Amino acid sequence: MKRLAPLLATAGLLATALPGLAAPSASAAPTPGYLRQTPEWHRCSPDRPAAYECATLKVPLDYQHPEGRTLDLAISRMKSENPAKRRGVLLLNPGGPGASGLFRPVRTNAEMPKDVRDRYDLVGFDPRGVGKSSPIGCGDLSRVEEGVGGAYRPETFASDVSWARGIADKCREKSGDVIPYITTRNTARDMDVIRAALGERTVSYLGYSYGTYLGAVYSQMFPERTDRFVLDSGVDPGRVWRGMIQAWGTEAEPAFERWTRWAAERSDTFGLGATPEAVSATFWALVARADRDPFIHYGERVTGDDIRADPSLFFDPHGASAVIKSLKASADKAPQPAGGTAPGASGQGADRKVPGAQSPIGGVRAAGPGIDAAAASEGPDAAPGSNAAAVYWSVVCGDTDNWPRDPEQYARDAARDKVKHPLYGDFASNIKPCAFWQRPLEPATPMKTRADVLTVQNEWDPMTPLATGQGLHQALKGSRMVLALEGEGHGVYLSNPTACANIPVNAYLSTGRLPSKDVTCHNPPPTPDPEGAAAR
Repeated sequence: MKRLAPLLATAGLLATALPGLAAPSASAAPTPGYLRQTPEWHRCSPDRPAAYECATLKVPLDYQHPEGRTLDLAISRMKSENPAKRRGVLLLNPGGPGASGLFRPVRTNAEMPKDVRDRYDLVGFDPRGVGKSSPIGCGDLSRVEEGVGGAYRPETFASDVSWARGIADKCREKSGDVIPYITTRNTARDMDVIRAALGERTVSYLGYSYGTYLGAVYSQMFPERTDRFVLDSGVDPGRVWRGMIQAWGTEAEPAFERWTRWAAERSDTFGLGATPEAVSATFWALVARADRDPFIHYGERVTGDDIRADPSLFFDPHGASAVIKSLKASADKAPQPAGGTAPGASGQGADRKVPGAQSPIGGVRAAGPGIDAAAASEGPDAAPGSNAAAVYWSVVCGDTDNWPRDPEQYARDAARDKVKHPLYGDFASNIKPCAFWQRPLEPATPMKTRADVLTVQNEWDPMTPLATGQGLHQALKGSRMVLALEGEGHGVYLSNPTACANIPVNAYLSTGRLPSKDVTCHNPPPTPDPEGAAAR
């Protein structure tokens, strides 16, 4: 199973700022000319529903100089079939950054209750640089250039630096003239162009994961045009973006502890230990064993770093138990050469994967941390991997100026976090292409304006953990939170028909009334996959 890789590959940068380019003001808004566009709607494709319509708008590459180069912005819609109940438009974003949202209206139309659906035209779009919206890229990315970075080891850090610099150079070469403008603030400005082109005074919004940050930024830049906003699976504005990646390291630890308790209670089934301490010891012994002598699992060579490479696994206790049981069985079958290397000596020679390479471990998820796997692969309009990766790094590196420029700072941070958060801390803090990115053209968006929006969160979300969802809620004064206790997985609303958060979200989208206080509900326990399926 591919883990960190295909959706996360990389992105680019501009090594130096463009000469004479002034930073856009914090309040820059789309120019009136772009607000007066009229979409020319047409059926998206003969093999799609007739009600699913597409159009293309034009937006400035640089809103500070709107008379210059333009980008295409692909949009789509499915209109309300009940004009008497229609309130306006519901703009949709599935996550990312780097994910196509053009097909999202079709999916939401199928999942949303009719009494809510009737109130909105569902509107999707490919954000600037993605898919059919003037896509950017970094050329052909090799397998070793995929991912968000590898484990930290002092003896191989120089190759980590080369990996990060090489990705930045490739992206600069292919898309360096556009990449500085692929940012969340510019995408929020594009959203307001969509609103105006549709003839709406305000816009409602349903955004997942990265889409929560995009929605939060819009609410601060255009508060008077913000109607009913649902922000599902929250990105903490105070952590963008290095801190969000590091949250995968810090927040994996409580998930790991929860898993050890769960597995210990089922020791007769999984055989990993009868106490949490014993389960933890089994896991770390397996990592050490693979560090000494990598073994073969379903035809792939597995190292200790591979076993640690996807912390999201432990947010699903059943899936993690099945995977670790399967890995242990493979390790137990493998011969152990006499006089093997010492524990932790992996990282040398052929046994160590280059940073970002795909983990061979089969599991219950399609990808490790990074771009939302479901969002990036959603529907027939999904953006290709290189495009998704280019946009991912463009946004993550270009939104904020909080990435260290000294490679040695990453080495120090990764060494520290490998001790503090041994499951994934060194992966999260290791060097990224952002170390070689150009400085952002404008600062990040402060969260100062009241935003009466609804945030939604699973307790055990592996990609935007509970702590980051709480950070989003706290940053947006006036917001309310719906927390699904024991909820697992990334994405809450409409994730399944019985999700407990569906009820308060449907009520808010229908009436516009926020709950009087934060809501806590209890999700029904998930139905586990058969053990064999999860283990593969």
